[in-house]
Amino acid sequence: MQTFDSDGVPIAYLDVAPADGAGEPILLIHGFASNHLVNWVNTSWVRSLTGAGRRVIALDNRGHGRSGKLYEPDAYGSDLMAEDARRLLDHLDIPRADVMGYSMGARITAFLALGHPGRVRSAVLGGLGIHLVEGRGLPAGISDAMEAPSRDAVADPVARSFRVFAEQTGSDLRALAACMRGSRQTLSRAEVAQIEVPVLVAVGTTDTVAGSGPALAALIPQAKALDIPNRDHNLAVGDKVHKAGVLEFLAGRP
Repeated sequence: MQTFDSDGVPIAYLDVAPADGAGEPILLIHGFASNHLVNWVNTSWVRSLTGAGRRVIALDNRGHGRSGKLYEPDAYGSDLMAEDARRLLDHLDIPRADVMGYSMGARITAFLALGHPGRVRSAVLGGLGIHLVEGRGLPAGISDAMEAPSRDAVADPVARSFRVFAEQTGSDLRALAACMRGSRQTLSRAEVAQIEVPVLVAVGTTDTVAGSGPALAALIPQAKALDIPNRDHNLAVGDKVHKAGVLEFLAGRP
């Protein structure tokens, strides 16, 4: 991995070219408590996308993976993390890229598409539906779970599962608690209606965290929904229907 400075925050990233050495760029933005390896490499997304001839850039969000750890919630606004993504494109001299995010990464992608439409060729919002507008997705109690003395002290099963996941990924629990408290912004219906790039909203049909994918897609002018059958928030990430739908979307967008 490589690292660059994003306004004082070290951001780690992976940059993988396809076999022919060229390829249109796609930026991948992972979800909460994950990292580029867990979200995109281990699920074979990097291999699938490079195999389809794309240059794949995948970052570790601030507070995650090998990137800088910050401990104040104000450091984790979705707009701030979108600027990390934009600065990475600047750092790599990429004027415009497809951008795919999952869960929190999809929220960041939406903020990037709204704030810098000229930099986003298309957007894939995975694991995030109408909760981008209505509600905030992951429960706020996850931040308390990260600060609990042990996983056994966490009663809520969803919060406990994220604590276990964070421990498995070797995450900085205090940084994740701050991130959860600071990164749960929503967009209004009027704001998502201003997203002008082609958008694919990809959500598992049993995902109770994301909210309805078709409901969000209906609010975005150039959006369409992809249902990932019988997959919840965790299992939808690397699903073959998800991959096939994204590759078809990327091949067909302007």
